[in-house]
Amino acid sequence: MAGATKSRIATRGSASKATVTEPLWVRIVLIGTALLFLAFFLVLPLVAVFAEALRKGMGVYFASFTETDALASIRLTLLAALIAVPLNLVFGLAAAWCIAKFNFVGKNVLITLIDMPFAVSPVISGLIYVLMFGLQGWFGEWLRDNDLKIIFAVPGIVLATVFVTFPFVARELIPLMQEQGSEEEQAALSLGAGGWQTFWRVTLPNVKWALIYGVILCNARAMGEFGAVSVVSGHIRGKTNTMPLHVEILYNEYNYASAFAIASLLALLAMVTLVLKSLVEWRASREMKKAGESQLKE
Repeated sequence: MAGATKSRIATRGSASKATVTEPLWVRIVLIGTALLFLAFFLVLPLVAVFAEALRKGMGVYFASFTETDALASIRLTLLAALIAVPLNLVFGLAAAWCIAKFNFVGKNVLITLIDMPFAVSPVISGLIYVLMFGLQGWFGEWLRDNDLKIIFAVPGIVLATVFVTFPFVARELIPLMQEQGSEEEQAALSLGAGGWQTFWRVTLPNVKWALIYGVILCNARAMGEFGAVSVVSGHIRGKTNTMPLHVEILYNEYNYASAFAIASLLALLAMVTLVLKSLVEWRASREMKKAGESQLKE
């Protein structure tokens, strides 16, 4: 057994070495091209945003965040993400569980619907909610008679945010759950475990890193969404403007310092998301490596 394991490791090592056949100059050109592309399209714009935000000094920079409308936009952005992310987490788990573990009529339709926000423009998704809940929409008269407001109000912003972000958790979980199969759950059930016990002790630990990864991506999209939220918000300052919408208004008013200050906050949140994403990927790969090593030892 040990000899076979060493042979597999040696074969894997020789195969990994054999894959690197390009000349040194080719690798240098490819790496240099990738770095130049990233520097021009990613690093340079970020540097420009922070440079413009700090151009008038730290006092003006921090004052941009304490302004009433800016604080309102930050609160609304966080509120929309705080509602949308947990809802999508529950939906993503339920949808992935159904698709990966069961066969049922309409399964392919459900998968297609999950992918719909990737194919439909966010502006169109916003218009759908206007068509449904606007004053002239399908439910507009009933909402008006019951003194309820969805469009040009916080509920519409939350609905639009949920719509554009709901594929992220499900799409991270579905391939992993399909690959894992249902053997472990069936074994747990055969040993007397209940449904919830099986879920908490078997299913959830197996998908925890994919779940965290999907939540991080969902949260990043929720805070940075512009198109769908712009349609349903009405751009009411201090009430229905999220941070991206507030940046647009400030920029259109030639208030560049404040616009780039809020934009820099969004950029910081995006960078924090990337760091968290990298940490999750590192932890997941580390656990997979340990699991592989333990299997080789056996």
